[in-house]
Amino acid sequence: MSQNSTRRVTSADVARLAGVSRATVSYVLNDTPKQTISAGTRTRVLDAATRLGYAPSAAARTLRTGRSDVVLCLLPDWPIGPELGSTLNNLSTALARQGLTFVVHPGNREDRPIGEIWKAITPAAVIAWSDFSPAEIAAMRSAGVALVVALLGHGGEHERESTVPQDLIGRRQAEHLVSTGHSRLGYAYPDDERLRIFADPRLAGVRQTCRRSRVGGPATETVALDPGSAAAAVRRWQAAGVTGVCAYNDEVALAVLSGVRRLGLHAPGDLAVIGVDDIPPARLAVPPLTTVTTDQAAVAEFLTATVVAAIAGRPAPPAPSADLVSLVRRDSA
Repeated sequence: MSQNSTRRVTSADVARLAGVSRATVSYVLNDTPKQTISAGTRTRVLDAATRLGYAPSAAARTLRTGRSDVVLCLLPDWPIGPELGSTLNNLSTALARQGLTFVVHPGNREDRPIGEIWKAITPAAVIAWSDFSPAEIAAMRSAGVALVVALLGHGGEHERESTVPQDLIGRRQAEHLVSTGHSRLGYAYPDDERLRIFADPRLAGVRQTCRRSRVGGPATETVALDPGSAAAAVRRWQAAGVTGVCAYNDEVALAVLSGVRRLGLHAPGDLAVIGVDDIPPARLAVPPLTTVTTDQAAVAEFLTATVVAAIAGRPAPPAPSADLVSLVRRDSA
């Protein structure tokens, strides 16, 4: 066969090169049990498949097994930062261990309707961060999608909520500041509207802690990733008597720290700052950034177990505990 050919290699090509039937190729490559195939024949088939670069198509596997092995992840129009990248990497690894293929589709529903995406891929499960409409859920169920997960959804009848409630992250931040003596808190909100799906519940968690602990705030300021914007926010926080700030994430927290330095102030003496995510630059900040982190590997294992259980028709595993979210104590708060 010409190396310049663009035709897809098929099991028939492997069978011809190995000198066996297509059925034998199928038995060997799928490791079909209860087949008496000699070691020599098995080796010839595997060598032929390797030489030709043959891999069974996803569609063929679906027809053979009665189910897809693809898990489709729909990403909204978000910036993909270190934390989201870690989530996707961990999930891909955990799913691969179960023989499942992880496919990520970035973008938004205005770019291409959800139906066009999952119909083209025929996945076993669909994971997204935002809610699906009842019509979307019904269509996916009718097509045999075993599991529909809206990680930051509202938990309707056919969907499941995130394993880590975002308000818990905000509570962890505020609880730390309250425990270290701060009596009026601020919140550094991101200036990217696309992040509201995370920022609003985190801010709600900070508010809950302020009410429960009877401390002032949170005085909320939108902080761009810019020292000047951050310095202006720090001035307003100081005028309002704020002594500790919960930032939406580590990047926003680093901006706040730069604003503190620009004004000739110091953290945590003049203003304590705590972030979220524990990105690598957090430990290089001046001072090193106190932050809240989530065990993304454990989240990925739970989501994978949920997908596998749904495909097999078994009950979902119990959700992991709130211990997934923990404090990383450094010098900024």
